[in-house]
Order: sequence, then C-alpha cells, then structure tokens
Amino acid sequence: MAPSEVTATRTVLRAVLVVVAVAVTLYLLYLLRRPLGWLFIATFLAVALSGPVNLLHRRLRRGFAITLVYLGLLAVPVLLGALLVPPLVTEANDLAENAPEYARDISTFVSENDRLRDLDRDYDITGKLEETAARLPERLGGAASTLRDLGLGIVNSVFALVTILILTAFMLGGGRRWIGQGLRFLPEDRADRLERVLARSAAAVGNYVAGALAQATLAGILSYLVLSILGVPFAGPLALIVFFLDLIPLVGATIGAVIVGAVTVFSDFPTATIVWAIWSIAYQQVENNVIQPQIQKRAVDISPFVVIVAVLFGGTLLGVLGALVAVPVAATIQIAAREYADYRGLAPRPEAETGTGDAGPGAPPEGPDERAAGAAPA
Repeated sequence: MAPSEVTATRTVLRAVLVVVAVAVTLYLLYLLRRPLGWLFIATFLAVALSGPVNLLHRRLRRGFAITLVYLGLLAVPVLLGALLVPPLVTEANDLAENAPEYARDISTFVSENDRLRDLDRDYDITGKLEETAARLPERLGGAASTLRDLGLGIVNSVFALVTILILTAFMLGGGRRWIGQGLRFLPEDRADRLERVLARSAAAVGNYVAGALAQATLAGILSYLVLSILGVPFAGPLALIVFFLDLIPLVGATIGAVIVGAVTVFSDFPTATIVWAIWSIAYQQVENNVIQPQIQKRAVDISPFVVIVAVLFGGTLLGVLGALVAVPVAATIQIAAREYADYRGLAPRPEAETGTGDAGPGAPPEGPDERAAGAAPA
C-alpha cells in the first residue's frame, strides 16, 4: 500500500474515531444529565455559601461554620411554610364555606339588573353557579387527595435535595484543597491564569448572590410596609412572593408587582390598586437605575443584552433555577473569555500584567508557593 493511501486511511480512521467518541460522550452526558445537574447546583451553592462560611471560619472551625450556615439555609423553608401555609389553608376553608353566600349575592345582583336578568333567564347562569358553589366543600376533600399526591412528589425529591446538600458540604470543606492540588499538574503560567479566572469567578458569583439577596430583601420589606399601610390582606405572603420573584433578573420584579396588583383589586379597588401601581413603578425605576447597576458593577459587569439572553437560555434549560443562576454563569464565561483573549494577546490589559487595578477580591496569590500549598478560590 502506498504511503499516501496509508495516510488517507489513517485520516479517515481518525475522523471516524473522533465522531464515535463525540457521540458516545454526548450519549453519556444525556444519561448522566440528572446527577450532572445536581453537581452544577451543588457547585453554585458552594460558591454562593463560601462567603458566610469563610466569615464564620475566622472565629470557628470550618466544620462548625458549615453546620451553622446549613442550619440557617434549612431554616428558610421552615419559616416560609410557617408564614404561608396557615393563612392559605384558613382562607381556602373560608372560601369553601362562604361560597354559597357569595353565589346568592351574585344572584341578587343579577336579578336587579335587566340585561343580566335576561341573560340569566336564557342560560341559567346563577342556577349553575349556586349548584357549583354548593358542591365546593365536597370537592375540597378531592383537592386534599390531590395535595397528598403532590406531597408524595415532594417527598420523592428529598433524595435529590439531600444529595445536593451533601455535595455542597464536601465542596465547602475541601474545594480549595482540591483546586490547589489540581493546579499543581499544570504549567506555572497556565495555573496562574486558571487560578485567576477561578478567583474572579468566585468573587463575581459571591458578590452577585449577596447583592441579589440584599436587593430582594429590600423589595420584600418595602412591599410589606406598603401593603400593610394599604390594609391589603396576606401582606406577609405577598411580600415573600415579591422577594422570591425579585431574585429573577429584569422581569421578576415586574411579575411580582402584577401578581400583588391583582390581589389589591379584590381588596380595595381602585384606591389600593392605584397606590400600589404608582409605588411599584417608582420603586422599579429606583431599583433598575440605582440599586441593580451597583450590583452589576460590583459583581458581574455585563451588558443588559447579555443579561437578557442569559436569563432566556437559563430559563429554557433549567426553568426558574436556570434564570436565577444565568447571570453569574454568564459573568464566569465572560471572565474566562477575557482571560483567554489576554492570553492570546487579543485584548492586552495592563492591570492583568501588573496584578493591580480592578482585579478585585479575586486577585491571585503573590507567588507560586501559596498555590502549591493549596490556596485557591472557594
């Protein structure tokens, strides 16, 4: 066989092997998509929780610090359940018991209106409404069985939650040491650059999470005060809804304001609705133009267009969770891209060479000895 034919055969064989390897890798990623998703969530939680853990670690052993942070994290859903579940159950029971009375009030209103009375005579609207309202307490029992099925689904998800928390604990406990040991196998210049990327990414994620929580907390507290002044029922649960939705970049605050506005319609229309709409618009202007830019500037420093695209992609891939982590992930990709461009000489930056400037809290250690000892971003 001629040398040219041998070379062509090797090229074709190599191409076939590459295609097969890529196909097998993609298939394995598809099979492992669930544990890989858990690992991704655990990594994000570890980076987000590293700030309070490191703060407590200054006075306590790291194991105790992680335990305290975990207790605080697990206390959040308990407190939310204590605030949300009792009023919702009470109001649902009141609605079921008072539904016949509400139906009679509607029937009285219809009978006093000529146009509505003609429609009711033709279609028997009020009769069907009263019949349905009378059966509502019985159907509440069927809803209870549906809630039990939902509870079983939640119980089945406990395994995933426990697994994620365990992975997060391991990362918090040994992540820095693992990264430091891994960087030893790389050339010094490449290890320094990768260490710088990891440090800046960790700082960006930590700052963004802290800023987003502070922003959402402020929105929730102010919403609770406004709703309490207006006398809107369920001010606490509604403020919690505003808090969680405000964590979603760009669109979350608007969605929360619309939901609360719909509730005010049934509380004190139009006074409460108008006041809430004016306050929501004014506060969102302050949040979008004053509060959020400070968080973006300190943490991620990416354009609003990239934020929108990241939120859309993250929401499509992972739902609400993907929308929450989309911005710090985009910031990490941007940091890595800038470092790669600097490495290739495409975007030289003096501050990257001198180690000063806006390197921020994620600046690399001064020498290779610290890296060899295991110093790495959390």
